[in-house]
Amino acid sequence: MADATSGSSVSVDDLEAARERLRQAEAAVDDYGEDEAKRVTEAYDAATDLLSEYVESATGTGDFAAYVEFEERFVSLVEGLPDDLPTREAFEEANELLDRRRLSEKHFEQARNVLAPAREAAETLDERAAAREHLRETRRTVRRRLSTLDDEIQARERLVDLGSADLDAPTEELREPIEAYNDAVTDAFDRYRREASARDLLGLVSATDAYPLVDYEAPPASIRAYLDEAAVGTEPLPTVLDYAGYSRSKLTHYVDDSDRFRQTVGTNETYLSRLDATPLTVGWPPSVAGRLRRRAEELVAVVARFADESVVARARTVRDLTFRADYDHLRRAAVARDELTDAERDRLASGAVEAELSDRRAERERLRAALDADAPE
Repeated sequence: MADATSGSSVSVDDLEAARERLRQAEAAVDDYGEDEAKRVTEAYDAATDLLSEYVESATGTGDFAAYVEFEERFVSLVEGLPDDLPTREAFEEANELLDRRRLSEKHFEQARNVLAPAREAAETLDERAAAREHLRETRRTVRRRLSTLDDEIQARERLVDLGSADLDAPTEELREPIEAYNDAVTDAFDRYRREASARDLLGLVSATDAYPLVDYEAPPASIRAYLDEAAVGTEPLPTVLDYAGYSRSKLTHYVDDSDRFRQTVGTNETYLSRLDATPLTVGWPPSVAGRLRRRAEELVAVVARFADESVVARARTVRDLTFRADYDHLRRAAVARDELTDAERDRLASGAVEAELSDRRAERERLRAALDADAPE
């Protein structure tokens, strides 16, 4: 089992800092008033848009018509502002600054500086929007960290559970019967694959549809139909696969319709060549008792279709393992031996895993409490 250690990317302090930033941003907007800040922002945006639009055409000895147009539009903007607009004086000062016979880029820059009080009002709205987004992103980061912590805690809980297993338990009492069955069923299936007709072999595989815990992929309908009809279907599968490698002229001596053979068998050659006993074998470490028992019962039924009684008996022996009083004890030891690395065993022995588990549980509790106390926007 791999160690999933990762550093914390967010803390309760980060969440509190994001909330405090939003509180300050909201307070700054409140100092102006929501509506007043929006009115100032609209006026400021309109003024700076004009400055940007005419800074080249209305300066120096350039386009006199542009200069006149700019002056008229800027004067109209300022005169149209409400008398009670906060920072109105800044707009009037900018208007006076720009009221001259010739304008330069320096005057436009000075006008922007004069509008600084209005810009500050506009920036309060921008900062509030940014603070809200920052808090939302911090919350998302906290939720991602909580998800990571859940995974890390689960992994360490499993390590602690595996570490409590009896690593000296005689797991060979499970392994040896399972390996004996796997060897026997593999030999029997290989023999059946060599000797039975391809038609009967695919019929066997198709029959496993009734046994969901015997995980064979169903034969493609086209190859099943072809081998059921064509004479070549009575040949063993290895022979059929050999034919697939023959030249067209040589193939005509062995099959009735070489074109149909090549079209059907050729397109399913990968599937046919991969048919083996793997879905009939039992993995290690074995499954929990109930699942292995149900699967072994299905294996008994399937294996009896092609193997002799000695192989079926070994399948029954695997099934009977699950009735042992110590099956869960032995299986748990087998899983621990299989999954625990030397490094993980050392960390368990030193208490490092328990310490990491305690730290992550505490961090999760802190973050959950902070997130629950934080009303979403």
